[in-house]
Amino acid sequence: MRHEISAVVLDLSATGIGIVRSLKEKGIKVYAFDIKGKYEIGKTRHATCGICPNPVSEKEKLLHFLTNFGKSFNNKPVLYAGSDDFVHFISKHRSILFRYYRFLLPVHSLVESVLDKTLTYELAIKHNIPCPKTLAIHDETQLEQIINEVTFPCILKPVQSADFRKRIDHNLYKKAIMIEQASELRKEYLIYRPFGELMLQELVPGDEECIYSVKTLFDEQMNLTGMWMNQKIHQFPPVFGSSAMVISKRDEEVIQKAVSFLSELKFKGLAITEFKRDQRDGELKFIEINARIGLTQRLSTAVGVNLAYLYYLLLTDQNPSPVTSQKEGVKWVYLVRDFISFVQNRRNGKMTIANWLKGLSGKKVEALFAWNDPLPFIRSFISHLRNLWWRR
Repeated sequence: MRHEISAVVLDLSATGIGIVRSLKEKGIKVYAFDIKGKYEIGKTRHATCGICPNPVSEKEKLLHFLTNFGKSFNNKPVLYAGSDDFVHFISKHRSILFRYYRFLLPVHSLVESVLDKTLTYELAIKHNIPCPKTLAIHDETQLEQIINEVTFPCILKPVQSADFRKRIDHNLYKKAIMIEQASELRKEYLIYRPFGELMLQELVPGDEECIYSVKTLFDEQMNLTGMWMNQKIHQFPPVFGSSAMVISKRDEEVIQKAVSFLSELKFKGLAITEFKRDQRDGELKFIEINARIGLTQRLSTAVGVNLAYLYYLLLTDQNPSPVTSQKEGVKWVYLVRDFISFVQNRRNGKMTIANWLKGLSGKKVEALFAWNDPLPFIRSFISHLRNLWWRR
């Protein structure tokens, strides 16, 4: 395989670090950029790293930055986005960025639909995919009109998570809020509404282990080039959060639903499709789609389906053979996040230290730690513990 074409990764979180290392191991030259705070934590020796303008608040500056950087290459590099903000930016400015970079995304209207949760669920309903009942709340008047229709407990969450997260103080931000009764809904709505549009969603019963994530790569003609999946074990924060520990586990029903849905949507490029199994009746309920590589890219490599590398081969016209079988039972753990989740679960009487230590047993990979590149792990660990201390 040829590796002379460079790669550019926009993200220096654990997601971006996973992409960088997957490519560096193949001998590919990698450049990685992120906003200042994330750069300072995530800069890695496996890439030439730098600070770039914010994709949300400095769009024109970022476009200028990427355009100028792209002009420095004789052969267009492969462009990766490690966050939804960068995905949206690349998609919106694709006509210009295509001149200087190689990337593959579905049509822009589809990218916008999966970033807006209400539009995402409209897509699911249109394609007869079971999903939690969802209601958008535009203002207090509408809230009062629908409040008697709401079944409690339910979930209050932002319509556009990335945009919401940028506006709100990080100490106040929650991915989703459990609501037990109408008075609590009115109170929480008033607190969070100033930061973005909100929606109500039916609570699908089941713990973290009921959540499955399918990672895919479709080429331009919608041929499946790469696919693997995992089951969640722990989340950060607990109940509603991103992955803290997962295990590679294949479930044919989940795969069939994800691949079929993406095929109908013509969702070319990279995708993460998430489902949760409803403990009431065992039915799989659709949760979300992300148009990018996920947080667990290091596990992708460990199970034998290196989506970051397959994407590189695809975009450099090397026609990779499809890879859709995986190693089973390999764990991925984001240790500092898993530890913080354990602390919170222990306080609530939901986990003991023996349970947590047992969960760390077996074959596994860590989200950030590497002997030949330890600083991203160390800086992230310190940052997470510092934030935990300030929240006490």
